[in-house]
Amino acid sequence: MEINTKYAFENRRYVIGGVIVLVILVFIVRLFFLQVVDNDYKAWADSNAFLKKTLYPSRGIMYDRNGKLLVYNQPSYEVMVVMREVQPFDTLDFCQILNISKEQFVKRIADIKNRRLNPGYSSYVPQMFMNHLSAQECGVLQEKLYKFPGFYVQNRTIREYAYPNGAHLLGNLGEVSRGEIKKDAYYVPGDNKGKSGIELSYEKILRGEKGVEILLRDARGRIQGHYEDGKHDVAPVSGKNLKLAIDMDLQALGEKLMRNKRGSIVMIEPKTGEILCLVSSPSYDPALLVGRQRGENHAMLAKNSDNPLLNRAVMGTYPPGSTFKPTQALIFLQEGVITPETRYTCAHGYTYRGGKPACHGHASPLDLSFALATSCNSYFCWGLHDMLDSRKRYPSVQDAFEVWKNYLVSMGYGYKLGVDLPGEKRGFIPNSKYYDKYYRKRWNSSTVISIAIGQGEILATPLQICNLAATIANRGYFITPHVVKEIQDLPLDTLYTRRRYTAVDPVHYEVIAEGMRQAVLGGTCRGAALPDIEVCGKTGTAENPHGKDHSAFMGFAPYRDPEVAICVYVENGGFGAVYGVPIGKLMLEKYLKGEISEENKLLEETMANAVVSPNSLTLPDGEL
Repeated sequence: MEINTKYAFENRRYVIGGVIVLVILVFIVRLFFLQVVDNDYKAWADSNAFLKKTLYPSRGIMYDRNGKLLVYNQPSYEVMVVMREVQPFDTLDFCQILNISKEQFVKRIADIKNRRLNPGYSSYVPQMFMNHLSAQECGVLQEKLYKFPGFYVQNRTIREYAYPNGAHLLGNLGEVSRGEIKKDAYYVPGDNKGKSGIELSYEKILRGEKGVEILLRDARGRIQGHYEDGKHDVAPVSGKNLKLAIDMDLQALGEKLMRNKRGSIVMIEPKTGEILCLVSSPSYDPALLVGRQRGENHAMLAKNSDNPLLNRAVMGTYPPGSTFKPTQALIFLQEGVITPETRYTCAHGYTYRGGKPACHGHASPLDLSFALATSCNSYFCWGLHDMLDSRKRYPSVQDAFEVWKNYLVSMGYGYKLGVDLPGEKRGFIPNSKYYDKYYRKRWNSSTVISIAIGQGEILATPLQICNLAATIANRGYFITPHVVKEIQDLPLDTLYTRRRYTAVDPVHYEVIAEGMRQAVLGGTCRGAALPDIEVCGKTGTAENPHGKDHSAFMGFAPYRDPEVAICVYVENGGFGAVYGVPIGKLMLEKYLKGEISEENKLLEETMANAVVSPNSLTLPDGEL
């Protein structure tokens, strides 16, 4: 009996000891959870004595190449709320000041508390209640703010645009999404970031770094000043300013000329790769996507059937048509398929078993320079035939085609160029596997002959077409096109400073430049001629199965020591000479001479007032 009592006592001692250890472990775990894991507890502990107020940096501003201010900041204000500190107040009065309904107030409070919509919500941490208050609205609220405990005003800035132009390249700001917050800890709900254009591609450079000020509270939560006289405050760091390569006067003219049309104008300085203008039409005033009306206006633009939000210059992919022919001549010359003196016949088109790509009337047979000047379809079809079907040069059509494709890739086709704008498309250049799969390996030049004249499966962006013009102007190399010319206190990425040579010998580019010069002197580009300026050009009339053909022009000037390259692409504009050439002429004159001459003023107004729709085009007075 004595042994059993002793045994029971020993058991109780272990049980009691185990309970004590368990209680201690529970306390330790709970303390760890409260102090390390639970953000709400930490926020409550901090909020008792401090208010940490975020200081937002001034976003970097933008100038054009001539120093004109394009994008800057204006004061804006946000209403913030700390839910834990809210006490009963006159919500009707509050809503009247902010010009919102009581229903909107209730919904906003519910959204703030909804952890699905507002991840990481804490009632002790400031939450954004309403943004984009004007100075006047803020002033009215400040006078009565003492009536609304838990609410305070925070200073922010809002973007302001000096011109109603350049929306696609400048871009816009919008509130961060849940996904963006997860990807980058810099952002919290209510923050804004770049959503398109330069605002997006240079976001981290433009946004700067946030600061913080720690304010001391008394027992009643009233602000008593800076904690330790601001010793622990961190000043915000402003974003870097950008100088763009864009000439805003040139950009404005381009948008005027493309009014009531769909398409694009791109101009590049060949020596530097700097984009002088980048027009996408239809466009919109960038000021539409600023402030509290941003969401409504964005939805309106998104519903527009002409898709004004699409940056056609870098996202639009089109058949390049005859602007593609210089690439074919370069490949044929480099591969020894032709020489500049090689002549092919043209009986109003290239006849083969599968059909006949038509061609307008001109002298025949003709050499390369004359073929470029007259934009002869037959010449380039014969050249592709002699390259792809020659078993003396290549073991198979597949091997020949891969050689052909690789030359085009070196010229900037088929892949993204790397422009410093978001959303760039790669276009499309097929490879031999593509045709092997489609034609079950039974194909030859006749099967794909339309690619020789920029039709068929070939797709390119206006940026890529302009880049070809810049490459010919440079006689064999290009620098990756870019919109930003200088970044405050930072160097440009080396991608935008180094030369990229094509796989074609520079000597062949001189032949192409001469042919493009002849096109302006007496060929299909006669309408691009300017006095005292040696313009080189190439028209394009791109077949369109969905409506009227597209009108295109690609060129550069002057012939010697070129200063500018250009591409004009007008959807459904018909022949290249109808819209592409005259618009190109006006843009070149504006850039090279600084103004439109009196003799071309009528042409300027004619182009600006012309209306082009998918199935028809109308010039003033019914002219075509």
